[in-house]
Amino acid sequence: MLRRTHIPRRMFVASLASALPLVVLREAGAAQAAAIQLGCQTNAWRIDPANFDSLLGVLTKLKELGYAGFETGYRNIEGQFANTAAARRLIDQSGLAFFGTHIFLDKYDPLTSIAPLSLIQRVAFGAAPLGAQRVIVSGAPVAKDGTLNQDALKRKAEGLNFAARYCKTKGLRLAYHNHGPELAHNGLEIEALIQNTDPALVDFLPDCGWAFHAGANVPAFFAKHQRRLIGLHVRDFKNGEQVILGQGDFPLAALAAEIQKANWTGWVLNEEERLSGEKLGETAVAPARESMRRAFGK
Repeated sequence: MLRRTHIPRRMFVASLASALPLVVLREAGAAQAAAIQLGCQTNAWRIDPANFDSLLGVLTKLKELGYAGFETGYRNIEGQFANTAAARRLIDQSGLAFFGTHIFLDKYDPLTSIAPLSLIQRVAFGAAPLGAQRVIVSGAPVAKDGTLNQDALKRKAEGLNFAARYCKTKGLRLAYHNHGPELAHNGLEIEALIQNTDPALVDFLPDCGWAFHAGANVPAFFAKHQRRLIGLHVRDFKNGEQVILGQGDFPLAALAAEIQKANWTGWVLNEEERLSGEKLGETAVAPARESMRRAFGK
């Protein structure tokens, strides 16, 4: 027969009080795990695709600045496709999540208005063992003067779905990354792409800065489509010219409020690329990171 052990009330209360902070910490940790992640596109730096150390040096700096992950152009990693195991170890040592690799081209496949499928397949095949979470593609616009080319739209959407199916076989997601044209005319093209692609396959990674520059209401766009958005690129503009995030008119605080309201758990990535080709590196990314800290509290 078990003997009942009597615990004095005062001792029980003290034990309970000591346990409560642990519960609070666990709950805070769970909330933190469910929160957004902050990352950065590496194109603020001049990276030599022939010198992998130049990318690794940028990753070290991003970690020091408090970012959790990175995105980089595919040209910066394709030299490692024949050496993925060693390169993966070096990427992992940075302590950053490899959010994705971006395929941006001057000219796209005229059939699909995105990168040729053969290139997407090659990048997915090489990026997956490097730890990339997704392939990111941009494309040529299929709207002109406020009118959609319906045939071109159909082929572009089908191309995205097909490419995403291949990426899935490699354990990767596929995300479409817009620039300004897709958001022109009240987001005519981006709305059509969202409606005509398979949500089980294709995510969206909008460039919120270019969307803002094109006249879009970015917080409203996010609120409407947040279930299809895996991440957001944030950049800033002042009087039509790009400036460091937090130094222009981009509604970062309003966007952060919508993100919190939606309890969204995607990525917010700073991008400080300049059309002039100027590479500002840490001089732009460090103050941008502080603007993100003020907006998102992390």
